[in-house]
Amino acid sequence: MTALGFLYPGHSGEDDYPRIEQLLGSDIRVDLIHTDIGEDAHRVDALREMGSTDRLAAGMEQLRLTGAETVVWACTSGSFVYGWEGAQEQVRTLARLAGMPASSTSFAFVHAARELGVRRVAVGATYPEDVAALFCDFLRVAGLEVVKVQSSGIVTAAEVGTWGEAEVLALARAADASGAQAVLLPDTALHTAAHLPALEKTLGKPVLTANQVSVWEGLRLADRRVNAPTLGALFTREPIVQV
Repeated sequence: MTALGFLYPGHSGEDDYPRIEQLLGSDIRVDLIHTDIGEDAHRVDALREMGSTDRLAAGMEQLRLTGAETVVWACTSGSFVYGWEGAQEQVRTLARLAGMPASSTSFAFVHAARELGVRRVAVGATYPEDVAALFCDFLRVAGLEVVKVQSSGIVTAAEVGTWGEAEVLALARAADASGAQAVLLPDTALHTAAHLPALEKTLGKPVLTANQVSVWEGLRLADRRVNAPTLGALFTREPIVQV
């Protein structure tokens, strides 16, 4: 049994995680602990507070009891708003608190893109433009080229959590560009686990979404690779453990 731990802010798109767990197979467990979101606002000061050490530490106290082997801060905006160096320090602090390998969704996107061998990406962000721009800056520091960014200007995670397949597909289509090798949808409040096959079929290229890459990152930290094609191209890479 491989036990993966996730700290997830508030309540919006968290039901993606048990769905992904079902698709991965019986020897992988996904443990999700909700952290205090504070003010639900896609605003830099609120996002930095949401990802503060105190809030992560409180969640870690609960997660440690689950027996998880790795931990991922399952929040994109609450990590990239610190910038590359700040997000690295956030992960180092989380690893010290957890006593286990740690990462965040922002780094998960970078590692997933490298896993797929893509360098040019398009971004479909639910965030306001200024927050979306910070995510693009983070990707560029990692060596990725952002060929297009589409911002939806949504202020709260609660609103994002109400989106269904039609809205997710519309965002991905609007973000896509001919020069992009993959499309990234960075909000963990966005339900995407059920829509990955439709997203990749519609766009004809890999689509990386926040909850998808967060779980993949947890597996990467645990040195696991799982073949689960319904979770997108990211989950069809070698070496394969068939489910």
